[in-house]
Amino acid sequence: MGCDGGTIPKRHELVKGPKKVEKVDKNAELAAKWKYCALSQEKLRRPIVSCELGRLYNKDAIIEYLLDKSAERPNAEAVTHIRGIKDIKELNLTDNPEWEGERRSTKGDRYEDIHCGMFICPVVGLEMNGKHRFCYLQTCGCVFSDRALKEVKTEICHKCGDPFKDEDIVVLNGTKEEVQKLKEKMEEKRVKAKTKKSKKSKAVKTVSAPPESKEDAQSPPVDVAGRKSQQNGDESSQSAVAGPSGTSSSTKGSKSLAASATKRSIQDMEEKSEAFKSLFTTHSSAKRSKDQTSNWVTHTPYHF
Repeated sequence: MGCDGGTIPKRHELVKGPKKVEKVDKNAELAAKWKYCALSQEKLRRPIVSCELGRLYNKDAIIEYLLDKSAERPNAEAVTHIRGIKDIKELNLTDNPEWEGERRSTKGDRYEDIHCGMFICPVVGLEMNGKHRFCYLQTCGCVFSDRALKEVKTEICHKCGDPFKDEDIVVLNGTKEEVQKLKEKMEEKRVKAKTKKSKKSKAVKTVSAPPESKEDAQSPPVDVAGRKSQQNGDESSQSAVAGPSGTSSSTKGSKSLAASATKRSIQDMEEKSEAFKSLFTTHSSAKRSKDQTSNWVTHTPYHF
């Protein structure tokens, strides 16, 4: 046994019992949440931002994550819900006058208060160290203690004066139940935003697409009428006049389409003079009999 020198072993040295469950130090847990970034595990420094779940981050760490999401980080699971810079809010914090930070020399010659926070509530003066419940407003980013919002009930921010609603209040570093409620609230908000975007896109498409007019639907029969007029031998001149007008009617508008659809022969128009009618080939003077028409004669270079 090695009991040299008359030593007597005790029971706990000889008999090994069950291992004790290691408990997390509450002070260390609170310091990790309220004094260090949830992503980079570095000390919080301005500018400080928070997500819709109430976690605290350094803004530069979030920007680096959004620029390169493939890089390995110690706690990347805490920011999987952050899609862009719009999903975070920069916090408007109030400095604690008793906080010395790095200016304080840690020589061990005086008492060090671990629970001293960097920031305080601007209304009540409570320190933001984890012992008291704090929350921020999504509208302006101002941070207050829960006690201040309960004691001084108002719909206007105590610090900047911007209006807010109860839905805009987000608890910082809340319990598991509070984080779960915030997560459900975040998902509902994102679903509503998607439905609004889809409705707007549909409205823009309907406005950009012009409605088809009735005159455009009647345009094919006009072309058919023009083709029929071209097939008639006696109305060849009428088709020549109606043809260009038919083609131009498709580009001009409804008035020209209606005019080309109801076009008559020029010789049937009583309001036109005889001299005007004689200008067209449909006039009786332009028609010749077979005796008056002559055969075509071709001349070769050897004719002369």
